[in-house]
Amino acid sequence: MATFLLVHGAWHSGRSWDRVVPLLEAAGHRVLAPSLTGYGDKAHLLGPEVGLGTHVDDVTGLIEAEDLRDVVLVGHSYAGMVISGVVNRVPNRIAHLVFLDAMVPEDGETAVDVLPVTQHLVDAAVDGWRVPPMPEQPPPLGLFGVTDPDDVAWLRAMLSDQPVRCLQEPVRPGDPAARGVPRTHIHCVGSRPAGITRRPVPAGERVRDLPTGHDCMITMPAELTELLREAA
Repeated sequence: MATFLLVHGAWHSGRSWDRVVPLLEAAGHRVLAPSLTGYGDKAHLLGPEVGLGTHVDDVTGLIEAEDLRDVVLVGHSYAGMVISGVVNRVPNRIAHLVFLDAMVPEDGETAVDVLPVTQHLVDAAVDGWRVPPMPEQPPPLGLFGVTDPDDVAWLRAMLSDQPVRCLQEPVRPGDPAARGVPRTHIHCVGSRPAGITRRPVPAGERVRDLPTGHDCMITMPAELTELLREAA
């Protein structure tokens, strides 16, 4: 069975995968869903020095420490940047990349390059370095696409500020073998804020859609699990 490494997006924590992890484990897979530096059980490490490179180090370090191989590496949202950096470092350990409603950068690009609308978050950063979580919006947008009141309350309790450096640091080029790792793109198509657009997916890379909002691991965990298992 496969080893899944699930990487959460901006503001979130590893707990955002709580509904997906048991479903993958029940199917016999090994699953790791860590919180990145500055989030969840590592929220006390949040600071202006935390950036994309920190999070690439987090995930790469976990892969090496656990001696993980043939990993299905899943990145949600901002974590598309993270997994792109990780595969450049250890392509021989990654079996498949899954970009889950994620930023998909080219080498040398920042999050702002991929999604220019995020520049306004940088400009409005508190104390010049931290970006508070996005506010809840009227349905169908809700809080990251989550609209059920109980789910919104659960999600809000896990959110932390996002350091600006995460949006400003580029994905560093690495081993050219990274381009040969198979890729799947899962798009959440139920709701999308105005001004958010996706880049075309390169030919030969798999695309799947889910009819739900951005945080599909909360709103459609069973359906997401089936799509993730396709990549195993």
